[in-house]
Amino acid sequence: MIAHILASIYGIAFILAGISHFRNPQIFVDIVPPILPFALFLVYVTGAMEIAGGIGIIYPDSRLITGRLLVLFLIAVFPANLYMWIADVPFNGTLLTTQQHMLRAGVQVVLIIVALYLSGDLAKFSQSR
Repeated sequence: MIAHILASIYGIAFILAGISHFRNPQIFVDIVPPILPFALFLVYVTGAMEIAGGIGIIYPDSRLITGRLLVLFLIAVFPANLYMWIADVPFNGTLLTTQQHMLRAGVQVVLIIVALYLSGDLAKFSQSR
């Protein structure tokens, strides 16, 4: 029961984050590392992936694969957070402090752990030890 409630909250958060990529893409374009081409396209793709991941994690039948894919997704988008921190790029017009960047990185780790929990892989890993 707790997993279903957590999955719903987690999924809705991802869906809302994904929608924001389409409603206000420029704030995300600004944090795409310049080495990556087609920043706006990447923002739309990651937004769509967040929406799909949010929907997929809510449904128990797709939770295993979606949780694993969300882990990969969260690792893949981490360079944008790192670039934002290193290059001191404002997010939505706001410069973040070192502590705020550290908090964002910590939240990213927590999101990965929750995705592993929801996929069931966290329990598998802890049982194998």
